[in-house]
Amino acid sequence: MPSYIRRSSGQAKHNTGRRNKMGRHFICACLLLGMLALALAGERPISDCGERIENDGYPMERHTVVTDDSYILTMHRIPYSPKTGFTGQRPVAFLMHGMLSSSSDWVLMGPGKALAYILSDAGYDVWMGNARGNTYSKAHKYWPTFWQLFWNFSWNEIGIYDVPAMIDYALEVTGESQVQYVGHSQGTTVYLVMMSEKPQYNDKIKSAHLLGPAAFMGNMKSPLTRAFAPILGQPNAIVELCGSMEFMPSNKFKQDMGIEMCQATSPYAEMCANEVFLIGGYDSEQLDYELLEHIKATSPAGASVNQNLHFCQEHNSGKFRKFDYSVLRNPYEYGSYYPPEYKLKNAKAPVLLYYGANDWMCDVSDVRKLRDQLPNMALDYLVPFEKWAHLDFIWGTEAKKYVYDEVVSQMSNYE
Repeated sequence: MPSYIRRSSGQAKHNTGRRNKMGRHFICACLLLGMLALALAGERPISDCGERIENDGYPMERHTVVTDDSYILTMHRIPYSPKTGFTGQRPVAFLMHGMLSSSSDWVLMGPGKALAYILSDAGYDVWMGNARGNTYSKAHKYWPTFWQLFWNFSWNEIGIYDVPAMIDYALEVTGESQVQYVGHSQGTTVYLVMMSEKPQYNDKIKSAHLLGPAAFMGNMKSPLTRAFAPILGQPNAIVELCGSMEFMPSNKFKQDMGIEMCQATSPYAEMCANEVFLIGGYDSEQLDYELLEHIKATSPAGASVNQNLHFCQEHNSGKFRKFDYSVLRNPYEYGSYYPPEYKLKNAKAPVLLYYGANDWMCDVSDVRKLRDQLPNMALDYLVPFEKWAHLDFIWGTEAKKYVYDEVVSQMSNYE
């Protein structure tokens, strides 16, 4: 056979392959656009925390706070409950979210079920913080978010700068002198950091309610963290390259995809549920599949890679200590080759611990290690539900029954 015929035949096969590949891409694009059209055609879950609060019939205020290191944060406030209508002076409840979360998680389950509404109905002036780098606090007075300098922080800085600034602001606006603090996951971590580094804030806390307390993490069972911690939990070139970058940011495209795929009737709903379980522990009894699309409308809310790396370091070391830069840089930052441990003895305001037996992030043994080092332990509360997992504290269908009612009851002891 002449060579030119062989070349022509090969070219024909190549063109056929290209057409097949283009056809597959076209089909995928059509399917994707179809999914988005379906998502947008229906009633889209509300992604904005403030809009959700107003839609639920509660008054809402947005407040802007600037930290000492110039990050611009947004707080959401429910000043009073429409059920009581009382607008006079009320005690302040300050709620702080976990990593990749936001103020939205405190209202996601709706009136009568979500903690923010329950506290509002109980007579509290509810303030919900948002840490630097998440959906509502992605701003700085001088640095744009595309600069790596903007993302050069871990939860250490959130505890030192963000939480104190937001508490001070809430107290200034309300005229109160103290808050009731409630944190979940990283929201507990940053509380302990604040108390370690700024113990004067003990005077501004009536009581601290730590849900799924994340301090010591040497025994955590989360497969994702356990898989990556050996590499990401120690100083190396990868960490140096990726640390000061944005981690899992939110955008409308991802929200729309998540909303469509994670509807309760979607064939992918089980996959979405398993994503939740993979993070914090398997507990199908406490997950309402109707909530999945609402979770996807608000989460993940974004963070810095360094926040995740810091937790990986906690798992590797088994200690609750500051960020490990390297043996070369640590002496410059801390005056020692290894990062210093946080001073838990400084957390002198009453601390109440709430934790679950099936929490893959915060193992019972790690929580009790924390308990034994706190100087003013007021409550050791193991949730009386055997499968209680890490994310059940914010999305569990029976969170009110097993956790929130206890929180409200304990708060009343400090009023």
